Amino acid sequence: MSSTPLICPSILASDFARLGEEVAALEAAGADWIHVDVMDGHFVPNLTMGPAIVKALRPHTALPFDVHLMVAPVDPWLEAYREAGADILSVHPESGPHVHRTLGQIRRLGAKAGLVLNPGTPVAALEPVIELVDLVLIMSVNPGFGGQAFIDASLRKIAAVRALLDQAGSEAHLQVDGGVTAANARACVDAGADALVAGTSVFKGGAGAYRASIQALKAA
Repeated sequence: MSSTPLICPSILASDFARLGEEVAALEAAGADWIHVDVMDGHFVPNLTMGPAIVKALRPHTALPFDVHLMVAPVDPWLEAYREAGADILSVHPESGPHVHRTLGQIRRLGAKAGLVLNPGTPVAALEPVIELVDLVLIMSVNPGFGGQAFIDASLRKIAAVRALLDQAGSEAHLQVDGGVTAANARACVDAGADALVAGTSVFKGGAGAYRASIQALKAA
């Protein structure tokens, strides 16, 4: 595993009036993936990013679209987001009755399958489906809003998931999302993460600062 993590800016923190320009600017600034937070106002207390938005953004960048579905029930939306241009679809065990089936369906659609563990979701939820995941996303905040503070106990969960993945011989990425900054990026990578989602810490300085912000996360 490389010590330089993939940086996946979350466009939840971007300027929604300029989304196409924003994703193009992120690619030019050295981002690795574009993270798209989809919220339904039911599974989490916010409402964002329908498939039409993902489809509209697809021509603006060649970067992978890393779509985090905070939606329940999630199964009816998988095909729509894949057709819109999602390369990775990440789902929560709590967002449908049969997560094993859901992950399998994502793979059948030709996308990479991700499993998301909320702060209150045990690491054990990964074990029965580990062979079906291409990515595990550790939420280091409770999902629903950007700009929250990193939950320090997430570092133990990252380490525990890394141990499980290594034991299984899995090549799945281990991603962290929530309150990630240059100040805690090294701790996340040291614990075993190889992909970092960052919203506020990338976008706070405007487009002129995107490259410096992304490089600070990579170097931290």
